[in-house]
Amino acid sequence: MELLVRYGTEEQKARWLIPLLQGKARSCFAMTEPQVASSDATNIESSIREEDGFYIISGHKWWITGILDPRCQLCVFMGKTDPHAPRHQQQSMFLVPMDTPGIKIIRPLTVYGLEDAPGGHGEVLFEQVRVPKENMVLGPGRGFEILLGQLGSGRIHHCMRLIGCSERVLALMKARAKSRVAFGKPLIEQGTVLADIALSRVEIEQTRLLVLKAAHVMDVAGNKVGALDIAMIKMVAPSMASRVIDRAIQVFGAAGLSSDHPLAQFFVGVRVLRLADQVHQRSVAKMELKHRS
Repeated sequence: MELLVRYGTEEQKARWLIPLLQGKARSCFAMTEPQVASSDATNIESSIREEDGFYIISGHKWWITGILDPRCQLCVFMGKTDPHAPRHQQQSMFLVPMDTPGIKIIRPLTVYGLEDAPGGHGEVLFEQVRVPKENMVLGPGRGFEILLGQLGSGRIHHCMRLIGCSERVLALMKARAKSRVAFGKPLIEQGTVLADIALSRVEIEQTRLLVLKAAHVMDVAGNKVGALDIAMIKMVAPSMASRVIDRAIQVFGAAGLSSDHPLAQFFVGVRVLRLADQVHQRSVAKMELKHRS
């Protein structure tokens, strides 16, 4: 939705944005590919070639979140329109209706054996998928530009949800500690449990303030100025949430590993977001060395 608001034409907004905003449709984003390290978006190899007023899309994508949802009607596809252009101008983005011939879902993917129903994560083949030229977003070779423009707000959203998740986990940890007795006294009176609760509260508040600062910088100065703050929160928030959840699982004992409580599912979701930790650490270090030497 945000991509359409920021970069879509009036025709694209009329067709797709309104039903998305109304909740009548869902969308997905196809970027990651199994054969390349997709954390570097310039590696994307899927081809997009022009032919008779259309573009022909061919590629193998996976980890497309939401594509299995029956309400998903739109796929935002990223691929190469010009492999000979400068490295960051080879990629373009297209709006691909999900009922377009040539889209073949290979399988749903699981995360640590869990499925994210109903949307899930799909592995998909795009075989000679024909889309009209007017479905291109912004223009040829501007996919990387669009991607970077979207990352700031998306990362803020992720970090906000991680803070909310951590708050819920801490509440569950406190309730559990108050209700259970071990070694002759309530868990809430055990020193290690008290330390875990205290550390969790401090780390949640530290992260909340850093995210608030990043959001403020984005609001008043924009994504480019806020790049360092945005990279820092994406480093900090998943690691913080992972530690809080791990402490809660320890308090819950074996029950924390089961599906009777949400902790195991939370832990899996947070681990997925931590895949980008090293990328953000690299970004923070490079910006620190460049601008604050």
